[in-house]
Amino acid sequence: MSDDTIRLATIGRIFRRRWRLLLVLALLGALVGCGTSLLFPPRYTTSASVLLPGAWEERELLTQTEIATSSVVLDRAAATLGWSGVGGRELRGRVKAQASDGNIIDISGTADTPRRAQQLADQVARQFVTFATQIVGDNTDPEAAAQLDALRQAVKQTSRRITELAGAADPGQSVESVQARTDLEKLRTTMQEAINKLDQADPAANKAGMVVMGPAPRPAGEAPPTRTQLAVGGALLAFLLAVIGHLTAARMSRRLRTEAEIAAALGSVVLGSVDVPAERPGGGGPRARIRRLLGIDVRWDARTPPTVDEAGRQLRNRRVCARVRDRLPAPRRLLAVVPDGDATARRAAEQLAVDAGSDPLLRVMGVPVSEPLVPDREHESGVLLVFSPGSWTAGELAGVTGACADAGHKVVGIVLAGTVRVGPTRTAGRPRDAAEPALPVGADASGGAR
Repeated sequence: MSDDTIRLATIGRIFRRRWRLLLVLALLGALVGCGTSLLFPPRYTTSASVLLPGAWEERELLTQTEIATSSVVLDRAAATLGWSGVGGRELRGRVKAQASDGNIIDISGTADTPRRAQQLADQVARQFVTFATQIVGDNTDPEAAAQLDALRQAVKQTSRRITELAGAADPGQSVESVQARTDLEKLRTTMQEAINKLDQADPAANKAGMVVMGPAPRPAGEAPPTRTQLAVGGALLAFLLAVIGHLTAARMSRRLRTEAEIAAALGSVVLGSVDVPAERPGGGGPRARIRRLLGIDVRWDARTPPTVDEAGRQLRNRRVCARVRDRLPAPRRLLAVVPDGDATARRAAEQLAVDAGSDPLLRVMGVPVSEPLVPDREHESGVLLVFSPGSWTAGELAGVTGACADAGHKVVGIVLAGTVRVGPTRTAGRPRDAAEPALPVGADASGGAR
């Protein structure tokens, strides 16, 4: 697993190098979203409001919302609407009730047309008011209701008697007469307030006062998710999954990338890097052309090839040849082993063979990584491993080195292959090393074999 921190630069590199693939995946996600919308017919939602006068506790409002979506109310609404194949059970998923501020119950209905959605919300609201009033009427105690009516009549009679007593009192302006009339008026006011409080506390009066606050408005647009929302959501989901997939693959990658990791895993020394001009792979069948079109023919997490001049590139390659020469145990030819499928490493090994000279010969050989097999040692003085960093795991390269050991070869070093962009060659101030002839591998400075 890679321990590199995922930075914004990494995500930016994905956008730059995989934008065609991300665009295609986003379009496919949008098509899937549109296809999903065909499985769900359009829905329209509207709501009707019912006002509950009086004082209500929160739990009482929650009870009313449950009553509004009860099977009795929905069955009555379905019977009144008379829609073919639609009963109370089908309406259960289309009707919702919610208590809002101000003792208002919002009843929403969802249907396949705006007209049906309006009819559904209005009918459920009316049936809810009717059923709630019926519940209160059925649960009212007749004896308690009769006693309450008798109390109201008694209060009315007492009020009239107080009026008569106030008129029969001393009409003068003495202190005693004024005080008597004032006390009688206070008594009448107190009894009237008590009756008003009893009326407000009467649940039957509250329920009977429920009103539907006008018809539900006809919806002007579809209820979410609409076809556009599904298409946009599918495109965003596919885009995010593609980015997350790239980051996860890079995070979980076990391929060796740095010189320290490579040297530690293979137990050998890295002699340097051989740079070859960057080339975009060409040819191939339809699959290769599709890969080039989508931009997946090259790795997105590889470093951007730097731009160098030809003289500098050749100078660095000759220095790698000199290090390889210093590692030769005997003046024989050297076997350059390249994993099959690593085109950059193959070109780097061939370039190294050209720069090294032909006496002694540096022979390039490709080895399959899945089943590595290296011929037995004959005239070679050792093996030089050439591969691209970030392309192979430690286990794959260990299999190649194990095959070399089985054939009696000793790994003298590792050369990494890289790509560069070749710029114009500098004409002024050319370094002295650039004018010196290349030294072949296995030859000393005087031209003799070592």
